[in-house]
Amino acid sequence: MPAISNYRGIIPAISCPFTPNHRIDEPALRKLASWLAGHEGVVAIMTNGHTGEVFSLTPAERAEVTRIVADELKGLARPVPVISSIVCEGLADAAEHARAAVEAGAVALDVMPPHHWLRFGFTPGHALQYFEAIHQAAPSADLVCHVYPAWTRASYSSQLLADLARLPYLQAFKVGQRDMNKYARDIQAIREADASKAILTCHDEYLLASMVQGVDGALVGFATFIPQLIIDLWNAVKAGDLKRAMAVQAVITPLKDAVYGGGEPTGEAHARMKGGMYLAGVLDDATVRPPTEAPNAKEVEALRAAVKQAGLLKR
Repeated sequence: MPAISNYRGIIPAISCPFTPNHRIDEPALRKLASWLAGHEGVVAIMTNGHTGEVFSLTPAERAEVTRIVADELKGLARPVPVISSIVCEGLADAAEHARAAVEAGAVALDVMPPHHWLRFGFTPGHALQYFEAIHQAAPSADLVCHVYPAWTRASYSSQLLADLARLPYLQAFKVGQRDMNKYARDIQAIREADASKAILTCHDEYLLASMVQGVDGALVGFATFIPQLIIDLWNAVKAGDLKRAMAVQAVITPLKDAVYGGGEPTGEAHARMKGGMYLAGVLDDATVRPPTEAPNAKEVEALRAAVKQAGLLKR
């Protein structure tokens, strides 16, 4: 039995609020998690993603972020489970992180490719061993396959994705190929291997275009900022209401441009997202951890204009 019964919907990859001296801001993180979980259409929350500035967090801090979010969400009338990303380099440290995440309250683990693969590449056997090691370390947890862009050396082939879809403990795919031809082929390969596995777009900057390809929802950092707009977009897509979906996307696009600058997510994009969340009253402090840089005055004004046109400006 999967640990999470429903992956189909919107899953925010939660931002990690910091105090001005760069410590995890527990009250702010609890408030953010509770606010996100209160949106009908949010089916889970993911900690320790790129949006959560995971690369700035120590292993103990990653577990602490998961503990705080899981503790805040336990006992809700509508259960909202917690997924934690595993961002490691080898089998041993991935196993340690997996055990720590589950002990902290995660019931599923988003498995990012080891980042040395970005430089050196990998074999299908490497990937299968990596997933198996994480499963053996945390057998009660579902695994989610985090698919990296097609242009990287950590990109998974359609055949490998099909092989992963056949793993009984892998329940969902977070897909971000940034190549629509490969995206379509990969979706088909996963569906043909096991149609029960959930496929979630993580194309923050291509939401509408990627949602209409036959996926089951979205697992995106952008949803930590504008969950209701993304839920509205997904509901329109599910209903087949393209006109409504285009209207919602038209509101999202200026926000997307102000955050992502017309490109893929980056550390500074996540800093701009925090700036937007501050302007919208979602966060009370937009601090990011160095070396990530806060948005400059021009970027803040672009964020302000985008948040205002969306009707979300509070500051």
